[in-house]
Amino acid sequence: MCLSAAVSYAAAVVLIPVGTVTLVRGLRTDRRYAALFALPLLFGLQQMFEGLVWTAGGLDDQVAVARYSLAYMFFSWLAWPVWVPVAVFLIEGSRRKPLFLVMAVLGGMLGGLQYVPYFAHEGWLTVRFLPNAIVYQSTELLDFIIGREGTYVIYMAIVAGSLLLSWDRNVKVFGLLVFAVMAVTYAFFAYAYVSVFCFGGALMSLYLVWMAFGGGFKTGRREPDCAVGSVPT
Repeated sequence: MCLSAAVSYAAAVVLIPVGTVTLVRGLRTDRRYAALFALPLLFGLQQMFEGLVWTAGGLDDQVAVARYSLAYMFFSWLAWPVWVPVAVFLIEGSRRKPLFLVMAVLGGMLGGLQYVPYFAHEGWLTVRFLPNAIVYQSTELLDFIIGREGTYVIYMAIVAGSLLLSWDRNVKVFGLLVFAVMAVTYAFFAYAYVSVFCFGGALMSLYLVWMAFGGGFKTGRREPDCAVGSVPT
């Protein structure tokens, strides 16, 4: 994120191993939650790539800056709007799965429209280094149709909305945290929105670690309408 390469690498050093353990926890207890519990690991990988962007910028290696910034933006534009609704899709009961499948498809369409043109149009993704921030300056395809604000509203609706619509209370809380990060970032750090939001999301993903190990996570939980007479704990 903003601040420095050291901060990004430190976040990666914490999130990658902790996220791996959290993912294993999901695989061993309730596989439906494995994709959700993989988020800290994925955020850690994204922070690693941003650290590499910082490092390449310090060395004035523009080829490496372009390569690592594309890797970073892959997470921002494609991974999050697809992975998050898919993760919730796996948790939900069969009656509500189509809703989250549609959101995942919309996320893939949104991300593809924003990310793929970087490879076809030179200069559509550039990186500017400030003393304590990286600004990913980009031209987006949807800028010409609905504008950047409209794109962000759809993005927030898909990512945060998927979490807020889940039946699981802890997932809803995580959704509220993600929405809060989005709102604060847009209000105070709009100049470096992508970088700051993703770092804030990385920090918020630690809530999932707490959920997996200390938040009352239990196996075999089901959405209320999926088992007669049962109530999730």
